[in-house]
Amino acid sequence: MSTPATDSPSPDMPHRMLGRTGLQVSVFSYGFWATFGVKQGLTKDEGIERAKDCLRTARQAGVNLFDNAEVYGNPRGQAEHIMGQALAQLVAEDPTLWRRSDILVTTKIFWGGDGVNEKGLSRKHIIEGMEASLDRLQLDYVDLAFCHRPDPFTPTETVVRAMSDVVRGGLATAWGTSEWSAQQITEACWIARTMGLEPPQFEQPQYNMFHRQRVEQEYHPIYRQPYGFGTTVWSPLMSGILTGKYNDAIPDGSRLTQPGYEWLCKALQQHRDTGVIDKVRALSTYARDTLDCSMAQLALAWAVKNPHVSTVLLGATRPEQITENLGAIAVARRLDDVQMAAIEQILANKPDIYSGYGGAGMRSLDTL
Repeated sequence: MSTPATDSPSPDMPHRMLGRTGLQVSVFSYGFWATFGVKQGLTKDEGIERAKDCLRTARQAGVNLFDNAEVYGNPRGQAEHIMGQALAQLVAEDPTLWRRSDILVTTKIFWGGDGVNEKGLSRKHIIEGMEASLDRLQLDYVDLAFCHRPDPFTPTETVVRAMSDVVRGGLATAWGTSEWSAQQITEACWIARTMGLEPPQFEQPQYNMFHRQRVEQEYHPIYRQPYGFGTTVWSPLMSGILTGKYNDAIPDGSRLTQPGYEWLCKALQQHRDTGVIDKVRALSTYARDTLDCSMAQLALAWAVKNPHVSTVLLGATRPEQITENLGAIAVARRLDDVQMAAIEQILANKPDIYSGYGGAGMRSLDTL
């Protein structure tokens, strides 16, 4: 499918600073996890064309961050292969819209292969993994490089030194973490500061209406100075649960019907047993009757309302899904304090940001 060239992305997309990197990121970004490089019944060329359609739709809407990882796809790395080929073709078709200086591309390193030294955060795998990802993406550098998980077998100093070399060697402009604990993050920051190395500056955690503790409570201290962390959050729709499509049954052709996602079926049953689906039904009604939007748009808008969320990763395999999801921008703009309070009343799961960090019960401040 071909579309006319577009000189510039939509100016309607809001942007936020990504921590202390100096980079501005669109509040919604587009990710390749469970989107491309998985079994979809498409030929290679069809997969690339579908990816181009989604990337183009996102970019024209103002999205400037595109997320990937060495492990995404089947076989591993296939998602990066598809993104690399799709981006190369898009740049050739519309070089102004896709100029490298105005977009941000990421990758994540941890699960590179089956060999004992093809995974983890050893210096060897960090360097080799980054070079392999860049080759698949057909890029000279990525903007953001993530350590996809903490590695208990590699000293943090080794990781910080290797990631500093990645940045200073021009393979990435900045580095961050994904699903690291606050303790692990601060350890890395202070190792970097005391040794004159490059610190991590952003984290990619899971965050949605029913997965809140880490982003809202555990990480609360690292949004402040001297850390000033940004976040690129994933699973804002809770693997589709927060679209409302699983409220009654599992639709044919949905992600939960695909091989390899049996764990999501088990999780769905747990959500039914614990009352999560009942809350999603109530939220779906509130979205429809009060906000005149879809359940998915409400869930995405709710995530964006958190000022500590730099960008929310969207996953979609069709352009129309991206367009529908981006309707959450308008919803977020009109969500007021009364409506947010009504949503919190339905959720009934707001973490106490100071619980466990001192102060609560010893000092109080009514304006918090």
